[in-house]
Amino acid sequence: MAGLYYEEFDVGMEFKHALTRTVTEMDNVMFCAMTHNPQPLHLDEEFSKQTEYGQRIVNSLFTLGLLVGVTVADTTLGTTLGNLGMTDIRFKNPVFHGDTLRVVTRIKEMRESKSRPTSGLIVFEHVAYNQRDQEVAYCLRTALMKKKS
Repeated sequence: MAGLYYEEFDVGMEFKHALTRTVTEMDNVMFCAMTHNPQPLHLDEEFSKQTEYGQRIVNSLFTLGLLVGVTVADTTLGTTLGNLGMTDIRFKNPVFHGDTLRVVTRIKEMRESKSRPTSGLIVFEHVAYNQRDQEVAYCLRTALMKKKS
């Protein structure tokens, strides 16, 4: 598996993920369509020109999904049993069409599972930055991770 097992993580470990992603207009429009979100801030250019942003902004739930998705190959691919929760989610700056995002992950906490001796819980801190090094998304994610056999 490409992902790491519980024992391979350490508190304080940091991942600067090599995978980056430029967000497109199609990403934003399709995500809004698939989630039935008609917010004009995401879809209506003329409406959005009248806002403080002066243009459409990318749906924040797409940004959150991308933030976590970028991290999977380096951390949890095939070794997670599932996400248990996401907290402290914030979007410090908007994402616009054409922005390229990069992600950094830090291991904040670890503990053995009390009910599952073959797994442990890890709290991942994920932060996304745009090409101007502005923080655009932040999330603490708790995952139930496999231990080595």
